[in-house]
Parts: sequence; C-alpha cells; structure tokens
Amino acid sequence: MEDRLYDRIKGGLYGVAVGDALGGTTEFMTPEEIKAKHGYLRDIVGGGVWRLEPGEVTDDTMMTLCVAEGILEDPAEPMEPIGRRFLEWYESRPKDIGNIIRRVFENYRGDWFEAAFLTDFEMGQSGGNGALMRCLPVALAAYTDLADMERVTRMQSKMTHYEESSSEACLIYNRIANRLLQGEDMRSAILSEIKGTSYEHIIQELPDCEPSGYVVHTFRWVLHILLHSENFSEVVQKAANLGGDSDTIGAIAGGLAGIYFGYDGIPGKYSEAILIKERLDEVTERLYRLRVG
Repeated sequence: MEDRLYDRIKGGLYGVAVGDALGGTTEFMTPEEIKAKHGYLRDIVGGGVWRLEPGEVTDDTMMTLCVAEGILEDPAEPMEPIGRRFLEWYESRPKDIGNIIRRVFENYRGDWFEAAFLTDFEMGQSGGNGALMRCLPVALAAYTDLADMERVTRMQSKMTHYEESSSEACLIYNRIANRLLQGEDMRSAILSEIKGTSYEHIIQELPDCEPSGYVVHTFRWVLHILLHSENFSEVVQKAANLGGDSDTIGAIAGGLAGIYFGYDGIPGKYSEAILIKERLDEVTERLYRLRVG
C-alpha cells in the first residue's frame, strides 16, 4: 500500500495538520512578538491565543476532514454529507472558527448557498480564506475528470464563501495539487496554474500585503513560501513565523508541500506530534482506496 500515490495523499493531509498545529502557536502575533517569545519557531509546542495542546489542530484541519469524509460518503454529490459534518463540528463548540463561517452556520436554514449569500450581504464581504483552507480533499479524491474536481471544488467554496475570489483561489490551489499528485515539479505546477491570473506577479515579488485572513493575501503568501522553500520543514516554519493568520497559511501551504515531498518528507517530530493521527490515517486509506478502486 505504501506506494507513491499513497505517500502523497497522506503527505497532503498531514501537511495540512502540521502547518495548522505549528502555526496555531503564533496566530495573530507579529513577527517581532514571535521572535521575542520563540526566537524562530521550529517545533510544535501548542499554546498561543487558543491555548492549544502540543499537536492540537484548529478549524483548518477539522473542516478539511469534514470535506474529505463528506466526499467519501457520496463522491458524486457530496454537499449534503459535507454540510452535515460541518454542523456536527460546529455543535462540538470548537475553540477556533472563522467569523464568516460562524455567521453562515447561524444563517443556515437548509440551503448552503442561500446562507452564504445572506452572510455576504450582511457582512459586506465573504472573501476569507476559510474555504481555501479546507478544499484539498477534493483534489485528493477520485475525480479523474478535471471538470468534476473543479465542480466540487467550487461547490464546497460557495457553501460558505459567496465571493468569487474564494472560488478562484480554491480552483487554482486544487489544480496545482492535481499536478503534484501526478508527480509534477512544484515550481512548474504553480507557474502553470497562476499564469494569466492576478497571482502571476508573485513569481518575482515579495507579497505586498499582510499575512491576513483575506483569501487573496493568504494565497499570495502561500505561493511565495512554496516557490522559495527547499523542503517541507522550511515551508511550515516560514508560515508559522509570519504571524497573522499563520495557522491557516501553514495549513494551506503545508497541504501542497505534503503532497510534493510526501509523507516520508515530513519530519517525524511533526507527524508524530499530531493528536488526531488515527483519523488522518483512516481518511488517507479511504481516499487512496477510492482512487485506486
């Protein structure tokens, strides 16, 4: 079972969790505050604003698993099982939940798209990174037709985030993931998918924005980190030491880095620290079986 595809799927899911758990320590901090307290954060130590246990993950990983398990229940039409898992997770009173997603859950009356539209209207925007942080399982699942993968990617985004900027980022991200799953080089995969988009300038320039929860800012930092890192550790450490929305930037960047470097490329000190390893392992095996038949 431990073939290259399995290693990439497992690396993707663990990459999300590791980036989340490492970055959760520094969320909402500035780089100066991180340096004063941690020097350069390299280890999963917990704490932070959410008082995390070492290896505890936040909404980024938990909602990623909701998407994965919903797809596994009904790959062709996964919206209902994904949404059911979202609500079950919400009712568990999680420590960390984004403002847009919280409002969508409060507005939900049986129609996810209607709840997302109403939330966008009420808040004046819905361009947060909460759909991007959880969309990777769509690329990991068995959508051999790219059009199906893109349909489900857009659907899971629109369930909570009405703005097109969210759907666009999710689509670019999962197209990159799809290339990486097939063995393409990281730089080649990214450059191919951002060509002709608003993210193309990131090739030459440092992001001219804060590492915020706005999906466009988040994705600029994710792409920059991935284009300028040599290994998995470098990716998640750079994300964690940015501060700002560091857990989500770490989770998003870590997912693609995990696919590219594989689970075997994730240091054991990271993968072994994660508290929900059994659930990640189970979902990995089921996604792999879905792909190979």
